[in-house]
Amino acid sequence: MASSQPVATASASPANPVLSTLVTAVEKAGLVDTLNSASAITVFAPDNAAFAKLPTATLDKVLANKAELTKILTYHVAAGRITPAQLASGTPIKTLEGATVTPAMSGGTYTANGADVVCGDVQTSNATVYIINTVLMPPAS
Repeated sequence: MASSQPVATASASPANPVLSTLVTAVEKAGLVDTLNSASAITVFAPDNAAFAKLPTATLDKVLANKAELTKILTYHVAAGRITPAQLASGTPIKTLEGATVTPAMSGGTYTANGADVVCGDVQTSNATVYIINTVLMPPAS
């Protein structure tokens, strides 16, 4: 998926159908321009299968609540371009939501809060993207 486009535009490309639910959520939260204009970010992008793991009622409720949706989506974004070596280090990563995501590497698989990275270190013009198989939920405040 290496792309010269900014992250939200690149993710919405027809070439990336596995991210269509995420793209819909980003649009509903009004975060397209925010993500596209951000400089040097990392996005943990849940694929469609990750969203499919959520009960339909939960997903519908979150998609209808812009504040909650924004909180969840910004929990998937961190400042700076995180490298695979930084993920493997296990050092917690502060997200734009304010809480941290804990990366790890086990048996050759990178994870973020236990979610497997199914495709990683994908570069767009303004972001490094790691496609993950689970929607990360921020800790309850």
